[in-house]
This record gives sequence, C-alpha cells and structure tokens, in this order.
Amino acid sequence: MQAQATSNILMIRPVRFGFNEQTAGSNSFQDRTMATKNRDEVQQNALREFDEMAHQLTAAGVNVIIYDDLPELYTPDSIFPNNWVSFHYSGTVVVYPMEAPNRRLERRMDIIDDLGKNFHIARIIDLTHFEKESKYLEGTGSMVLDRMKRIAYACLSPRTDVDVLKEFSKQTGYRVITFSATDAAGIPVYHTNVVMCIGDVFAIVCLAAIADPDERLMVRQSLVNSGKHVIDITMDQMAHFAGNMLLVMTRKSQKLLVMSTQAFHSLTVRQRDELDDFATLFHFDLETIESNGGGSARCMIAELHLPSR
Repeated sequence: MQAQATSNILMIRPVRFGFNEQTAGSNSFQDRTMATKNRDEVQQNALREFDEMAHQLTAAGVNVIIYDDLPELYTPDSIFPNNWVSFHYSGTVVVYPMEAPNRRLERRMDIIDDLGKNFHIARIIDLTHFEKESKYLEGTGSMVLDRMKRIAYACLSPRTDVDVLKEFSKQTGYRVITFSATDAAGIPVYHTNVVMCIGDVFAIVCLAAIADPDERLMVRQSLVNSGKHVIDITMDQMAHFAGNMLLVMTRKSQKLLVMSTQAFHSLTVRQRDELDDFATLFHFDLETIESNGGGSARCMIAELHLPSR
C-alpha cells in the first residue's frame, strides 16, 4: 500500500510574488486590499516567510528540494507548485490545466527533467489540453488525495471540472468523490484543499461548507469507511486556512502536520490535542503569502512520492 505522506517535497522560491488579479475572481481567500501594496515589499516579505518555512522543515529532517522561480516570467503564484503538478509512487507525473493564463507559465518541464535524475519517472500524464475547452483541474489544490485508498475528493468549482476529473480517474485509477462547497458568504470554494486535509489515520474537514446534507454525509462516511478519525472544523476556521494542512514525514519517519500560524491559532485546544496524537504540529508565519496569494502552507508543497533511483 502506498504511504499517505513522504519525506521528499518540492518547493518553489518566489521571485515576483504578489497579488494576482487573474485569480482573484474565483479566490475569495485573496485579500483585495493587498493589490495596492508595494510589490517589492510584498516579494521580500513572502521570500522571508518562504525561506523560514523551508529552513525549519529541512532542520526537522524533511528533504526539501527547492527550485528558484524564473525572473523573466511574470508568475506571481509560482510559490504554489501543487496546482500544476503531482507526483505518484508508481513513477507517474501528472501535469494539470490551470484557469489563469499567467499560472500556466509556472509549468516547468526543466524541473521534472531535473527531478528525473534522482527519482524514477515512468510516465507523464499531460491534461493541459483541456485548457482549450476552458476546463481546469488544478492539481492537489482541486483534489485532496487519499493516496492509501486511492480516492480523490474534489469540490467542483470554476477551477475543478468534472470532465477533467473523469480523465484523471481513467488515467490513474483513483476513485473520485465530488461535492459542492461554499464559504460563509455562499461563494463556491475555489480549491478542495482549503476545505479538507487527509492524513494517514485522520482527516480534517469543514463539513459545514458542504451545504447539501447528502453530499456532506457521503464525504464523512467515505472518510470514516477509509479508517480516518474525522476532525470537523468550522467555517471560520476554514477561512483561517485550518483545512489547508499537509502531513509530511521526516527522514526518520516522524510525522509532521504542516500548517500556517494563522491556522494553528484558529484551532481549539481540544483540536490541537487530538491532532497532536497523530503528528507533531508544525506551523509557520505565512501572513503575506496567505493574504496576497489566497493559499497557505499546503499549497506551497508538492509531495514527491516518486520512487528514488
């Protein structure tokens, strides 16, 4: 059985990070007031947050593989690589169709080629042709994968299309569970990975965001049937990125649950105690990245489940 977590992760160091107008229309987690901020200052603050997170993960024993963004391209969201690529233990790499034109520039075959020096890549599944049909699936932002049970959870949105999900399922063998989710204002949630996080024996999910009672029951029941201890978070906690967490491993097989400091502080004492039974809670100040990019700690990590050479 495939492990849910890995000690090998990919991160992209930002060069021109900032508020992305092309994504703001469907991402209510972006703070519009950030659009007027000084871009150089935003970039420097984001870089500081990124470097501190990468440093702490490395010091804890995680194998953090970092590539610098390319300065000649305008890719303000390149810090979120999990939206354009995913890596699987079968040696499969999946490349995804993205809604925003400036986010499509983030896709880097040179990175995949370079990773192939140390990891075995058996095949590449390219789903980007769906962009011609205005259909999108933004990686492990659009899907939260239970890698152990081969289930992909996906809340449908302008960035998560059912036809691309069917093709992903056909190509990878994952069973797809779809549902609708909205924030407190009734706006569709742009990415599934702000609604839920799946660990090895636990799952964090904002069930209140799933308005339809049948869909809510279906998601909860699937998680329970998959052997997960379900921790339900509130809409307010979801708004503070408490759903945007990721379980990673150190080289010594210690489990770390990675999140932002904002997400950590939104949790109740009881929730922290529950989660601490499953993994060490590891949090970082990501205020600049969260407010400008509308994504948090989980979005910054692409897990490298590829077999080593």
